[in-house]
Amino acid sequence: MPELYDVAAIGNAIVDVISPSTDAFLSDEGLTKGSMVLIDDAQAEALYGRMAAGIEASGGSAANTVAGVASLGGRSAYLGKVANDQLGEVFTHDINAIGVTFDVAPLIGGPATARCLINVTPDGQRTMSTYLGASIHLNPDDVDAKTIESAKIIYLEGYLFDPSEARRAFAKAAGIARASERLIALTLSDSFVVHRHREALLGFIDSEVDILLANEAELTALFETTSFDTAVRSLRGRAKLAAITRGEKGSTVIAGDNIQDIAAAPVQKVVDTTGAGDQYAAGFLFGLAKGRPLDVCGRLGSLAAAEVISHYGPRPQVSLQDLAAKGGL
Repeated sequence: MPELYDVAAIGNAIVDVISPSTDAFLSDEGLTKGSMVLIDDAQAEALYGRMAAGIEASGGSAANTVAGVASLGGRSAYLGKVANDQLGEVFTHDINAIGVTFDVAPLIGGPATARCLINVTPDGQRTMSTYLGASIHLNPDDVDAKTIESAKIIYLEGYLFDPSEARRAFAKAAGIARASERLIALTLSDSFVVHRHREALLGFIDSEVDILLANEAELTALFETTSFDTAVRSLRGRAKLAAITRGEKGSTVIAGDNIQDIAAAPVQKVVDTTGAGDQYAAGFLFGLAKGRPLDVCGRLGSLAAAEVISHYGPRPQVSLQDLAAKGGL
């Protein structure tokens, strides 16, 4: 089958509510700074009512990544579940408007569209409280085989390891990708996902994953160590290729014995780190899909991450394709 997409992603379709916050507010709400916790509908309504005025933006980790791929000039598709409600319509409109193919049927008569309440402190750290709603009702019937078969890279979101139906959809997508000889990329998503599903994730990495994306905290959690170097040694031989983000230290790209450190792209001011890892993944996977050298893939990731942390919201506000051209990438 001819390749239609550079990247096709499957993940939790979420609308982000992003508000400025303070350390005192986080303490009053019992929230751990920089963490992500799952909440129910009632908790979401209560927290939303106490948060400062902010912005609403279509989000979800893998959806943010394919939005970044589109901004770089790539072709991308997305599989995720929203409800037949106002936020679901907003999500669908937003992702289609930026050029990402998304046509999964909405959930009718079930929970509302998922939302993530993000409190951003002055240092740019984001603390996330997520109501998964309709997103966990993604099921194997929603996985379109033609979409998976026609993508160079299939990008899977680690958050899908939590709900059972979504994990089945995740497994189906991986199976189709493997049978079609497509590359399978996995993001670990969050340390809490790693702690909850460590053995399953290791098994999946060993058997299915070609490309692993993670941040330093997620990688060290995966191998139950506090040493980044130890975690890297443990990862070599398990994943063919990995890109690990390290905040202001940049990133490390690992391909067997070839280990490259990539500097972080400069940014005048860190406003909001929401979506930084998602956009790094966008740049890195876009570069791979286009056959670029690994160091260039890492630099594209750094460029995309730097753009998104310079403003509120998890998706690019200017053309990443233009920024890459200006940077000689």
